[in-house]
Amino acid sequence: MTPAQLIGLTESALMLILTVVGPLLLTSLIVGVFVGLLQALTQIQETTLTFVPKLVAMGLVFLLMLPTIGQALGQFMAKISDMIIHG
Repeated sequence: MTPAQLIGLTESALMLILTVVGPLLLTSLIVGVFVGLLQALTQIQETTLTFVPKLVAMGLVFLLMLPTIGQALGQFMAKISDMIIHG
């Protein structure tokens, strides 16, 4: 494996990570800020109040992003398979 192939594979892996995890992290951040602001305004300090909305929102985003995630994983696997087969 040449250094150029290794750099290309690393770049593809990093983009795959951003594609899979990025929307979930962004959702968690937005919901967390919103719930934190709501807690600060109402002075309700309940730990489940921060956990449950994040879990529900991330679950919904994961279900919506599932085709995109599957496509990204499939393309990455095809790229790795081509590299293995064609040397």
